[in-house]
Amino acid sequence: MKKLFYSASFYMILGLLFGVFYREFTKINDYSGVTQLSTLHTHTLILGMFFFLIVLTLEKVFTLSSNKNFGKWFAFYHVSLLGILATMTVRGIYQVKGMELAGLNHVAGLTHTLYAIAIVWFFIQLKKKI
Repeated sequence: MKKLFYSASFYMILGLLFGVFYREFTKINDYSGVTQLSTLHTHTLILGMFFFLIVLTLEKVFTLSSNKNFGKWFAFYHVSLLGILATMTVRGIYQVKGMELAGLNHVAGLTHTLYAIAIVWFFIQLKKKI
């Protein structure tokens, strides 16, 4: 259960830092347009902090961590979410700088696919415990 709490705490801190980064980076670059950075803060808090707080609650009720694949899922979820956040960060920085990065769409698509797999995998594990 501590790992779930620490995960929620990590994403809370990261989400708040992304919010500050968005505000300061766009201000420093005198940028007022739409950028992927504007949604990074919210994505991190919802898909990271709030998600792990919900999983923590479900763990208390259903002991999800007793599933044999819970540890693998836990690592897979982090990797896929951090991949999404990384591609959003890179895309946002490039948008503010007025640049394009070839191939980023493919990486973003891959990380979103991995995240979808992680969510489905979570629901499969949850169903087994209900």
